[in-house]
Amino acid sequence: MSELQLPERYDEILTALKAQVRGARLRAHRAINTDLIQLYWQIGRTILEQQREAGWGGKVVERLAHDLRREFPEMTGLSRRNLLYMRSFAEAWNDESSIVQQPVAQLPWGHITVLVDKLRDQDQREWYAARAAEEGWSRALLEHNIMGQLRQREGAAPSSFDEQLEQRDARLAQAISKDPYVFDFLGLGKEAAERDLEQAMMDRIVDVLRELGPGWAFVDRQKHLEIDGDDFYIDLLFFHTEQLRYVVFELKAGRFKPEYTGQLGFYVAVVDDLIRRPQHAPTVGIVLCADKNESVVRYSLRAAAGALAVSSFTYEGLPAEERAALPDADRIAHALDGVS
Repeated sequence: MSELQLPERYDEILTALKAQVRGARLRAHRAINTDLIQLYWQIGRTILEQQREAGWGGKVVERLAHDLRREFPEMTGLSRRNLLYMRSFAEAWNDESSIVQQPVAQLPWGHITVLVDKLRDQDQREWYAARAAEEGWSRALLEHNIMGQLRQREGAAPSSFDEQLEQRDARLAQAISKDPYVFDFLGLGKEAAERDLEQAMMDRIVDVLRELGPGWAFVDRQKHLEIDGDDFYIDLLFFHTEQLRYVVFELKAGRFKPEYTGQLGFYVAVVDDLIRRPQHAPTVGIVLCADKNESVVRYSLRAAAGALAVSSFTYEGLPAEERAALPDADRIAHALDGVS
């Protein structure tokens, strides 16, 4: 059989149809997920109402789970534990009319259980739900960001951005900073040298980019700068693809010293002059140090040239006592068992 002679523009049309099919499948998946989340909300709302009005306790919820699983054996997610999550979900997001319009309705159920499990404050839950939906976080990344207190750390680095950049640009640059950066995935101890830190970051660059946040791209390590015969080397150079700016990182394993901002300001000026393109936003620099005196940092930034920030880093996540204070499903279940 001779090879079929395909019509003109066939490949172009096939590509367009493939995109339409993928888009339709994605929309259908999202619609199914939204319907499931709304169903779980309704079940949770019913349990919540009956607990308040009829005094349902944990054993009644257990019987309800048993009866629902018997009626719908093909459905997963109808365990007693999950029903208690549904109850907590309905209690946290208590407005049925707007639930489908909220970011939480775009998340898989597993993400919602993490929000209910790990956070008590509703404003915090909604912030993490919105970021997870917007940036497509996995469940593991959502939990990591909650335990690492991303909301408190984001944009928190002391900086000279307000003094060195235009107002809008200063806000944007500040937003991509963090203090501290959590490198708990590097497996290093407090006595690690700068070269060990740099090597470990390169070995786990995907995790480093995830900690930096959305929009980051790695450019170079020990970036060589040649200035009239003199050689200089930037520890790490990144580019922020959303803000279109280079970001220079200097790694310091010890406590912050004022001279660090002078060195970093020099590198920022050189990158601005030799590497930055006209369409790019001004380059900024961040000193990453193991520890810092906030007053010393403030005076150093005031005296330094260039748009600079100073952040600390840690190899540890949330302190153990704070982790222990967070509620989990077993505690919720135990509390409900006490309801008569």
